[in-house]
Amino acid sequence: MKRVVITGAGTINALGRDVPSTLEAMREGRCGIGPLEFHDVERLSIRIGGQVKGYDAEAAFNRQQLSLYDRFTQFTLIAAREAIGQSGLEFSGELAARAGVILGNSGGGMTTLDENYRSVYEEGKNRVHPFVVPKLMNNAAASHVSMEFNLKGPSFTVSTACASSNHAMAQAFQMVHGGLAPVMVTGGSESMLCFGGVKAWEGLRVMSRDACRPFSANRNGMVQGEGAGIFVFEEYAHARARGAEIIAEVIGHAMSSDAADIVMPSKQGAARAIAGAMQDARVNPEDVGYINAHGTGTAANDKTECAAVADVFGAHANNLMISSTKSMHGHLIGATGAVELLACIMALRDGIVAPTISYEEPDPECALDVVPNVAREAKVDVALSNAFAFGGLNAVLALRRFI
Repeated sequence: MKRVVITGAGTINALGRDVPSTLEAMREGRCGIGPLEFHDVERLSIRIGGQVKGYDAEAAFNRQQLSLYDRFTQFTLIAAREAIGQSGLEFSGELAARAGVILGNSGGGMTTLDENYRSVYEEGKNRVHPFVVPKLMNNAAASHVSMEFNLKGPSFTVSTACASSNHAMAQAFQMVHGGLAPVMVTGGSESMLCFGGVKAWEGLRVMSRDACRPFSANRNGMVQGEGAGIFVFEEYAHARARGAEIIAEVIGHAMSSDAADIVMPSKQGAARAIAGAMQDARVNPEDVGYINAHGTGTAANDKTECAAVADVFGAHANNLMISSTKSMHGHLIGATGAVELLACIMALRDGIVAPTISYEEPDPECALDVVPNVAREAKVDVALSNAFAFGGLNAVLALRRFI
């Protein structure tokens, strides 16, 4: 089996338009959540989110491209350009034939759907743009990344709600680890911050009207975000042979299904995924120094996740740092695991653990070290990234500091 390393990373999200600015915001504990700005926002009861403010699509794409790219695809390509640029890879010949792209996404072209439903039902128009279907399909971003960068190997999209990115990156890891591809571009993207997207989530009654406060006793719900996180997963020998800079090493993963409830999480399902990732990575509980939690800020998720961590790690749970960066950038649904992987990389490479901001009151059911409000300097050798989705679909990644 092949070792798998990360040689490129890219992002755009509410905290920053690239990786350096995003990590700076995480180090500073800066909040990217604020008032939403889009058509008909005044009709919503939820009016906050981790929105990419001041975004100018025309600065990144030409008119013809914008006729084909929904906002989630635009975010993907911006992040992919940064990640592949950092990797230094150019895809041609045999490398192009074998390299591929696996991305996570949940809502697809929600902005395109929203605009065209409005056009047909509210404005009474009888025709829509001929590219509506290519824009809104969930695999649009993966397809456009493959076309822009000449990736001719296995390429597809994984859609498992809030675990989409982690499932996608787990599949990309397996492709490289098993020798099926020397390089895979992976991660996820999402843009559901439009009237229809937020209105649908309002109906679940899990959204906060004021802030995301994971693990805090006075938390009152999740806050949506948007953006993308893209990575280059590469076979270690391939990266070393070309003298690439290695950011971190991916050492294992695990996936599980609660098989219990469509919305309520299961401690047992989460625990199996966490324990399975460590088993796959061949690390012991005491080797893990940091967990980037799913940490949505809902009562059900937070206490269930903390209970699962306590069960898996036993006494070592008290020595772990566990934080939720959703408190800063919001819950990016299908893209959330990808943006959160950046916090794991920062902990491993830079020795800085991102905080859980907006933390106000200790909760006895979340009695772990949640790195409240202020980032922390610490040496971390192994980190886990948790993702637990509606439908009881769980995916956990394990990463190691590259020496």
